[in-house]
Amino acid sequence: MNKKALAILMRARMRPTNPTVQSLSPFAKEMNQMQQNSQESQSAGHVVQRASEEGNSREFELVRASMHSAISMNKTEVLDTVLTSFSEGYFSLSRENRRKLLLVLAREYDLNRAQVCELIKQYLGLPPPRDKAQVSSSEEECSFSSFYRIERNLRNALKPVYEVLFDRLNTHPGGLRFLSILRADILSILTEENIASLRALDSYLKEKLSTWLSPAALELHQITWDDPASVLEKIVAYEAVHPISNLLDLKRRLGVGRRCFGYLHPAIPGEPLIFIEVALLKNVAQTIQEVLWDSPPIPESEATCALFYSISSTQPGLSGINLGKFLIKRVITLVKRDMPHISTFATLSPIPGFMQWLLTKLASQTVLAESDMSQQQAEGSSSTSTFWENILKPEEEKTLMSISKDIVTGKNGMEVMFNLLTSKDHKWTKSPELLSVLKPPLMRLCTRYLLQEKKRGKALDSVANFHLQNGAMMERINWMADQSEKGLSQSGGIMVNYVYR
Repeated sequence: MNKKALAILMRARMRPTNPTVQSLSPFAKEMNQMQQNSQESQSAGHVVQRASEEGNSREFELVRASMHSAISMNKTEVLDTVLTSFSEGYFSLSRENRRKLLLVLAREYDLNRAQVCELIKQYLGLPPPRDKAQVSSSEEECSFSSFYRIERNLRNALKPVYEVLFDRLNTHPGGLRFLSILRADILSILTEENIASLRALDSYLKEKLSTWLSPAALELHQITWDDPASVLEKIVAYEAVHPISNLLDLKRRLGVGRRCFGYLHPAIPGEPLIFIEVALLKNVAQTIQEVLWDSPPIPESEATCALFYSISSTQPGLSGINLGKFLIKRVITLVKRDMPHISTFATLSPIPGFMQWLLTKLASQTVLAESDMSQQQAEGSSSTSTFWENILKPEEEKTLMSISKDIVTGKNGMEVMFNLLTSKDHKWTKSPELLSVLKPPLMRLCTRYLLQEKKRGKALDSVANFHLQNGAMMERINWMADQSEKGLSQSGGIMVNYVYR
């Protein structure tokens, strides 16, 4: 029997035998069939959904059980198997189940606070220690023995139970990479929800990773075109400042007049945790075009400046662990040793937060100006809001308001500036007239943003804070230094040189 005959036979067998159905009109039959199909589809959907939920729940419980075993088990001969089972099981979980598991880890495997409180009570109940000058060494040992014992117990009690899991994973093959991924998931959840127990878990894991990834445990490696393809792929994939456009671009960044260095860890072979790109130049570059598209490069023997133009991390889970600080200093030491003629160490750095800060400032001050004006008209007063600030100088205001209404409109200079900076396709960058009008206020406000705007006493801009905290000094702010889409969107094309002296 051929396929066509079989299909006809199957359709015939599925026809309804109920005479009431057979007597229906073709339209009614079709409607009835659609209703039946819909009901069957909904029923099947509910069954599949229920089965899926049961499967997810069963999978979650298995991973949770393996995590508990990894923490509580003392049999070292099977511990590696349990840790492998836990890490593999974790990767198979959905995002929601990962969140549930991390909350279980943070809440159920925290420290025993009842025990901590009891030990603190015992400690406070001890008689005050006598002055050491009034007692002999043997009497001192005797009088302090209770203090030493409770302090030791208190230190142990203040360690959360999940520390055991972290320590065991750190010594397990692939465990350090897994912990980095685990922390990346924690950070992802914390961006959406501020959960105190999860934040405490993140803080503890960050401290552990900082210890395990100390500079002494890291290997500085110069990345070249001869490195394995797997390493070069990581450089292309994780370049976060100036994306690598093609293989020729990558080859140039690793060729003559350029250097690329990365930190490697023995537990994560073949993958730099962080890498930095360096250009060997005659002078400190003012634009990224000089660095990326200048061809051919100068002879290395003529270079006097090592310019750091990009630093990128490959591990989101290592956020906040300042590996870049140690990487820059080790690279400077290495370059000075190998090329004594290099005397200047500088950066050409982006200003990723400038445009967001400026546009927010312009928008909020424009709204305040409008509300003040309407309030003055209603009350007949001339007072202004405490929070209002015209961030433009009088001459800048005048120049902006003199721009033709055919180009841009606005009630005041700040609104005109806002409308120009948010124009489609950054049209202001294609007009020499607009560039000359915007350059003075943008350069001045960028200087203010970098030097004066603070958050908790630190520079508001993340890159500025990184370099200034590492001991660099701000040298020069460069106009139209990065005219890429990213550079214009983040900083209006402005870049800054920091110098390491």
